[in-house]
Amino acid sequence: MNSKCPHFIGKNSVNLENKDFLSGPDQRLIIRNGFYFRKSDSKWIEKFYCRSCEIYLSRATGKRTFGQKKRRVNSKLNQLLCSGVSQRRVAFLLGINRKTVARKLKFLATEARIKQARFLKSYQENPLTFIQWDDLETAEHSKCKPLSVALAVEPKTRKILSFQVSQMPAKGHLAKIAFRKYGYRKDERSKGWDRLFKSLKPIVDPKATFLSDENPHYPKALRTHFPDSNYQTVKGRRGCIAGQGELKKIGFDPLFDLNHTCAMLRANLNRLFRRTWCMTKKRDALADHIAMYVAFHNEVLTP
Repeated sequence: MNSKCPHFIGKNSVNLENKDFLSGPDQRLIIRNGFYFRKSDSKWIEKFYCRSCEIYLSRATGKRTFGQKKRRVNSKLNQLLCSGVSQRRVAFLLGINRKTVARKLKFLATEARIKQARFLKSYQENPLTFIQWDDLETAEHSKCKPLSVALAVEPKTRKILSFQVSQMPAKGHLAKIAFRKYGYRKDERSKGWDRLFKSLKPIVDPKATFLSDENPHYPKALRTHFPDSNYQTVKGRRGCIAGQGELKKIGFDPLFDLNHTCAMLRANLNRLFRRTWCMTKKRDALADHIAMYVAFHNEVLTP
């Protein structure tokens, strides 16, 4: 099916979802042309023919799932990948190839980013006045190659507003080992914070209150984009094993909403488990996986 039809695409497009579209001005241009059986989901799809362009169309033309042969597994695959199941196990459970899972992850991540952008538009009329943000640390390929995930959360509803994945150098006892094996690793966290605050500008009040831990680099990154904001800090606390280090060993945690959301990320994304043999191989794949979870978290887990 070819979608390059001016009567189907564009401002003056014919709405194929409208049953009475054939009674409009284009009634003599587009005519019904029967049905075809789509094996991927066992549905009959109505076809059309444009006399002007001499091309065939259908109700599937122009949709993002057009041409997919495994569309029936999209929903289940999305749920499994956002529920702590690895890609290999998803392929085994659904009876599909591992390469199919990897390709579906990219497709579902694109769909999730579209949903998230649509979700954030609801905040533009009533900008947020209180935000919690911090970094979650993980790694790619090896613990000697750590990554930082900057995360911004709305405290009351625990909705994830935005995130950014950035590379960072190894620290502690791994610093010398990482430098010897992989050489110098640039710290790109400041660029990640910059992208994070740029994405928050349309939905956050310029005088909003930001709460985070006492990272000495945070104030400069925040003041660049929100100079009039009220910035508050909380002293970092020791983590407990139950929350995989994200939840704290104190009675009252001012950053509980953020830390609880980070703990949910670690519990629901297999590649973020602290003790696991699953490890992120590519930074882009981690960003895609988190994008999937963000939409699932905001839409399903915190409705």
